[in-house]
Amino acid sequence: MEKFFVSGLFGVLSVARGCLLVAGLLIASACQSESKMLSAPVTGYNHTSAAINRFSVNGAGGGNLGPHQGGGSQVCCGVVPRHWVPGLRAIVEWEKDPDPDGYIKRGKYGQLDVEDYKRHAANYSRHKMIVEIPRYDVPGVLKVHFLPCDEVRVTAAGTSPGYPGYPYNYPMNMEEPKTCQK
Repeated sequence: MEKFFVSGLFGVLSVARGCLLVAGLLIASACQSESKMLSAPVTGYNHTSAAINRFSVNGAGGGNLGPHQGGGSQVCCGVVPRHWVPGLRAIVEWEKDPDPDGYIKRGKYGQLDVEDYKRHAANYSRHKMIVEIPRYDVPGVLKVHFLPCDEVRVTAAGTSPGYPGYPYNYPMNMEEPKTCQK
């Protein structure tokens, strides 16, 4: 009898836990459906020969991007409106290394030579731009495209490059002009 009581008690507790889990999910989904903003991972696509050492979208950080790389890693989290609104913009800030393959001296054990690193880093440039976010029907990842001449584009579309409805389908290896028009 005691054995039955213990196993019956665990069965009741399992059912109770299941009910609480379902109730919690319903409450969370009800709250989320009323939310006007959604969290969105941030990722980048670098279409240039420079390295993007770091970047952010509205303060949400992105990783570093080598030349002609991107899309693989996502950093959490920015926010986007559940429904696109006219005039939606993003502030993008980034640091660029124009010579990512430049040689930096190293010490006996492989550590960077501080003075040589400072020489190399003196050529980094920092940028800030406010850009429009084009219309989307389904929100998704905040995707930043770094283009030649220090141009950027941002989308929050729930699709990816190369798929229908994606607003920016640039080649990863874009030709960079000798001079840029500003």
